[in-house]
Amino acid sequence: MKKKRDSHYLVFFSVIAVCMIFNLVAWNSAAFSDFYAANIFPVISSAYGRLTSLVPFSIGEVMLVFIVLFVALSVFFIIAHTCFMIYGKRANALGARYFRAEKIFNKISNALYRVSPVLMAIICTVMSLNCFALYHTSKIGLYGENTGSECDIAQLAELRDYVVKKCNELSTKVPHDENGNVIYEGDMRKTAIEAMKSLEDRYPRLGGYYVTPKALYFSDFMSQQYMQGYYFPFSMEANYNDTMSIMNKPFTMCHELAHTHGYIFEDEANFFGFLACINSEDVVFQYSGYLGVLNYINNDYYRAVSKEEYNSHVKISARVKYDNKFMTDEAWVKVEEKAVVKTETVKKAAETFIDTNLKVNGVSSGKCSYTHVVALIMDYYYNFPEGV
Repeated sequence: MKKKRDSHYLVFFSVIAVCMIFNLVAWNSAAFSDFYAANIFPVISSAYGRLTSLVPFSIGEVMLVFIVLFVALSVFFIIAHTCFMIYGKRANALGARYFRAEKIFNKISNALYRVSPVLMAIICTVMSLNCFALYHTSKIGLYGENTGSECDIAQLAELRDYVVKKCNELSTKVPHDENGNVIYEGDMRKTAIEAMKSLEDRYPRLGGYYVTPKALYFSDFMSQQYMQGYYFPFSMEANYNDTMSIMNKPFTMCHELAHTHGYIFEDEANFFGFLACINSEDVVFQYSGYLGVLNYINNDYYRAVSKEEYNSHVKISARVKYDNKFMTDEAWVKVEEKAVVKTETVKKAAETFIDTNLKVNGVSSGKCSYTHVVALIMDYYYNFPEGV
């Protein structure tokens, strides 16, 4: 029995050691990470993604619920077992009942000792292969000479006005219902995949198999975090918030699909989501693509100039402002009615977690990295041979 337990832990520590070495090499070698992302990760993501795409619901979401419950029950058991060991001996008078309880506690304890290392090894392996290593790949190259840190205000103003005009124009072309909300009758998930595949000629890593985007069951809780989508490394899934406004969905699906093809940086995923949508033949996708980056570009320009200068430029129409909401007022009412924890508390916790997670993985700007898409779009708009 002891030999079996020793071999069990030997395997565990061996897996952890390999993961540490793998991450250490990835952290210190962009060339290694690039090779992995271009040649090995697609094989893993394609095989794993085909399996998880067989079911219509989010397997990653189920896994997260399981992990939360497992941790909560484990903590509860540890507290209960500790109390039993401290005070149990005083209950010797209970006789057989005491020994039966002791056997039950010992069985559960032994099970946790066996299961916990296995779960930890699996999580460490999956996160290393499907997430951590990808944070150390080279950023996508810029077409111009600037590194993206410099910004021409005149060009930013021109880009901002162009995007606003496209949004104003497309807002009149997409179908709306009697309440003024955009409607979509096609297969949005299929269209998102087709839109991403169209970028393969320019960006080869975006070719190959695509998982099917999945709506999250706990979308209301996700809305409290103000999150539009999640890439689950555990299950190689592109998940989206099904409660948010419909115009956020095409852009979000494409953004999350970019993650499943190894583009883990948020600004790059935003960039590919933008390109995929605006180059789609579907007018709703085109509109969603421009809306997806409107706030980033508009806010950057607003902060860069005076209020008078900003007000002299193209105005964002009321129609666009309505379509650009994260959620409708009616949806928010329903979310707040079901909320167990205050939205403000959930939002702050989510922002802290995301910011910390990005910084731990080497993204020094943390959550602000989402806004770096502006530099990528400006470079593409002004320096790419074919332009936008």
